Amino acid sequence: MLDNSLRSLALKMESVKLQLVLNKGTEKYIFRYEKGSEDKLLDALIAQAKNKSTNFDWFDAAVLSFQLTRSLIGQADELLMENKTTSFA
Repeated sequence: MLDNSLRSLALKMESVKLQLVLNKGTEKYIFRYEKGSEDKLLDALIAQAKNKSTNFDWFDAAVLSFQLTRSLIGQADELLMENKTTSFA
């Protein structure tokens, strides 16, 4: 049974949720997503911007898209640096 618990914990750790947060006045928009599903996040931002029942607009979607892009560039830089250090070792 311990093996099942460890497997379950490992699966939970693999599906760690990332998030983007936007504070807009008194409102707070939190978008959680899994690594590798950034395309679904962008679809959600578009859907939210199209939704007339919220104050989330296209500018907000652009701000969060920019944050996502910066995050992905940072992750890519980390991978490149890891690759450089392992190829010199």
